[in-house]
Amino acid sequence: MMFPRPFILILWSALIPLILSGCAIHPLGPLDKAPEHKAKKLTGYPGFAWGISTSSLQYEDKAVASGNKNYYVRDWDLLVDQKKAPVVGNALYTWIDFDKDLAALKKIGVSHYRFSIEWARVEPQPGHYNEEAVRGYARMCRKLREAGIEPVVTLWHFTFPAWLTDKKDSSKTNWLHPLAREHWNRYVTKMVRATAPYANYYAPENEPNGQVLTAYIIGLWPPCHTFDFKGYKAATIASADMFRDAAAIIKREKPSAKVLSVEALPWWKHGPLDPGGLLYNTVMHSNFDHLDRVWDVCDIIGFNYYYSQMAGPVSFLSEGMRHGPNFTMMGWCIDPKALGKQIRYVAKRYDKPMMITENGIATKNEEKRQRYLRDHIAQIRKAMDEGYDVRGYFVWSLADNYEWHYGYVPKFGLCTMDPVTKVRIPKPSAGYYRDVIRASQAAGQVVPEPSK
Repeated sequence: MMFPRPFILILWSALIPLILSGCAIHPLGPLDKAPEHKAKKLTGYPGFAWGISTSSLQYEDKAVASGNKNYYVRDWDLLVDQKKAPVVGNALYTWIDFDKDLAALKKIGVSHYRFSIEWARVEPQPGHYNEEAVRGYARMCRKLREAGIEPVVTLWHFTFPAWLTDKKDSSKTNWLHPLAREHWNRYVTKMVRATAPYANYYAPENEPNGQVLTAYIIGLWPPCHTFDFKGYKAATIASADMFRDAAAIIKREKPSAKVLSVEALPWWKHGPLDPGGLLYNTVMHSNFDHLDRVWDVCDIIGFNYYYSQMAGPVSFLSEGMRHGPNFTMMGWCIDPKALGKQIRYVAKRYDKPMMITENGIATKNEEKRQRYLRDHIAQIRKAMDEGYDVRGYFVWSLADNYEWHYGYVPKFGLCTMDPVTKVRIPKPSAGYYRDVIRASQAAGQVVPEPSK
């Protein structure tokens, strides 16, 4: 899901005195004009993807003992060891128990399932590949295909093998490590070849824009730099270059495959105490700088939407204290209409088919979750009726799971996990989503009312 939010107090408590003193710490102007494009505009509902999204670290158990040649360590594991992030544990045991996920997906009736491959699991040491892991991910794709579910393979979802961490020079870490691009291309080639018989959709990277922001400006994710705008720019360029490499490999290995982006795109509004639009311009650049570098190699512009927010210190500092019917349990503002606005903005900027690759709510209130889903899906349908080419919608997420710096506290799942049997137990919202999908597939195109 989207990059974590507890950085807000850290970031804006540091920014406010700088802003008030007139110090332009990030002198970015408005976004450049939309890229030049000549994409064919398509409309209509055929082949709409009703999906669910997950990620490897947030769902998988390691299933490899320390000392085994295939034992792997991620940069996130290093963060946990430093007590800078909550313990992951075995998450939802998806690696050894994928069939439990599959059974839940079949009950809900989704047509597509987006999951990620753990690079560190596949390449635990530079140049050493765990072939059983490669076969395991290919097997997941095959089982999904046999169940009538289209796999959407994400090749990177926030985490890197720990061997891409330079402990002596953190400026040469992750995207910027000297080995990163060469080994990325080998890894991508290996995984696309293994999964291509079963997969038709590939997302090279999940929310690279959010990851780079959190790693180089906020300081919460490896390499944990704060206000490192030089590193931020370099990592944005490097991640875009590696995205483009992956897109070329995907098309080389399977020309018919579709390449999609997965970017974090909250809807930002101008806020008070923002002289010259400094904050607004900064967050808008965070939204679109990466996508502007890769849009042309994408068949589908995928983006994750959860909330809207004012780009101002008052709004940011009050986020964790916001409660009530219009906010999630994390203080995010529930704003379905802003999803419609973002669809229109993205369509006009890039003129390509779109998918909403993540949308969901952290709540313990099932009626609230169903209403959230209903209202956001309604905005998608409204935009489609206006002629905007939206090809799919993916809920985050299948079951309550590990949520980065929040640990296991937020409840985003359509299911819970029985701690003994590991079976995914559907919540009422899973039944609601099932009904939405059935209604759509019956050509009614009606969003049902939430179940009581």
